[in-house]
Amino acid sequence: MKELNYDAAIIGGGVTGCAIARELSRYQLKICVIEREEDVCSGTSKSNSAIVHAGYDAEPGSLKARFNTEGNRMMGELSETLDFSFVRNGSLVLCFSEDDRPALNALYEKGLKNGVPDLSILTGDQVRAMEPSVSETVVAALYAPTGGIVCPFGLTIALAENACDNGTDFLFETEIETINKTDSGYDLISGDKIIHASYVVNAAGVYSDQIHNMVSETKLHIIPRKGDYCLLDKEAGNLVSHTIFQLPGKMGKGVLVTPTVHGNLLTGPTAVNVTDKEETSTTAQELSDIMEKAAWGVNNIPFRQVITSFSGLRAHEEGDDFVVGEVPDADGFFDAAGMESPGLSSAPAVGVYLAEQIAGKANAQKKENFIETRKGIINPQKLSLEERGELIKKDPRYGNIICRCEGVSEGEIADAVNRTLGAVSVDGIKRRVRAGMGRCQSGFCIPKTMEILARETGKNMEDICKNRPGSNLLTGKRQGGK
Repeated sequence: MKELNYDAAIIGGGVTGCAIARELSRYQLKICVIEREEDVCSGTSKSNSAIVHAGYDAEPGSLKARFNTEGNRMMGELSETLDFSFVRNGSLVLCFSEDDRPALNALYEKGLKNGVPDLSILTGDQVRAMEPSVSETVVAALYAPTGGIVCPFGLTIALAENACDNGTDFLFETEIETINKTDSGYDLISGDKIIHASYVVNAAGVYSDQIHNMVSETKLHIIPRKGDYCLLDKEAGNLVSHTIFQLPGKMGKGVLVTPTVHGNLLTGPTAVNVTDKEETSTTAQELSDIMEKAAWGVNNIPFRQVITSFSGLRAHEEGDDFVVGEVPDADGFFDAAGMESPGLSSAPAVGVYLAEQIAGKANAQKKENFIETRKGIINPQKLSLEERGELIKKDPRYGNIICRCEGVSEGEIADAVNRTLGAVSVDGIKRRVRAGMGRCQSGFCIPKTMEILARETGKNMEDICKNRPGSNLLTGKRQGGK
């Protein structure tokens, strides 16, 4: 058995786990992130609404309310420090009937109690003046200017890269099978590896109940809640400028219509409880439900311009709140569980909170040489023509466009592979530079992307995977092929 020793181990490489790792890496501690997939951002964090919620929906006094509003306040500065895409575009919650005004007013009051700034209730005409595509049936709306949209891949990868630059180890393709309590902490067993850690953080998403239940007599139950989405082409991206919600129900915030930071239009999600923690299929009925419900609030959504549909799983905890903190009967073991919406918005604040808890318990001191900032991959499309010309002159690969839909160059793909925590799969490249995320959904660019990935990693083309090991895109060469 191979033995590894750490002060703190974080189980789960999603946005919450990476946020905790980044904040813990401020301290003089030896840290690792344990992820069963080949890359960070491979579960819930890659398939969600990409919304930074304002914080009016969570029950006052709940952990969701606390961490949502704190995370929202942090996001703007964090996006500049770590160089990922974030826009504070504001959100609207639509009310379709005078009978529902009490519910809208209640949402407004919740927001005030949660400390959400600048909330207001608008008339239907005021809403349509802001968003001409909003339905004539809308009689009022809650307006939250602090709501925002973010790139969930960019946020998660930025947190992970910065944590890695500050000394955090990332153990990929490592699935925890057993946890044993020891005198000095915990032994985490994965295949032929024993990972010993004095402190453990459970940020395992839909599997966080299984991890928690290995160490605690007080059992946790996570319900996977599946949500389908439709992503529309960039030609539809200007239909609305705000994130458009409908009054929430018992299963969540309902179907939204929102622009994305990359210029697309996103609609969804559905909310269906499932038992299989890997169930991410989409169905015709669920996608039809999205289209029908989205059309209640926004007119003329061009669903013929859907370029892809997908689904993700939310980790719904039976108590309908986050489970964050040290487990009472498991000294040194911390949960970050039940991180459904607004989990993405809350992750930075949860990271700060748990890092402070663990550092305090370990009596760890802050590093003097902590690297606060991170620079993302160069995007030539954001440069002036003169700057872009100079870049291509220095490195001609930035003039070789591989993904025509998104305008992604060979230089960007090579950078995605060779930088800190570089991509090792086609999906890893896709999440870092968007090669394959455009209109053709990688129909044209994937062979060349695979060639670059194989070249930069020294792998054979047959060994290149879509994501996790075993998801090979090629099975071999044709007879007589070279």
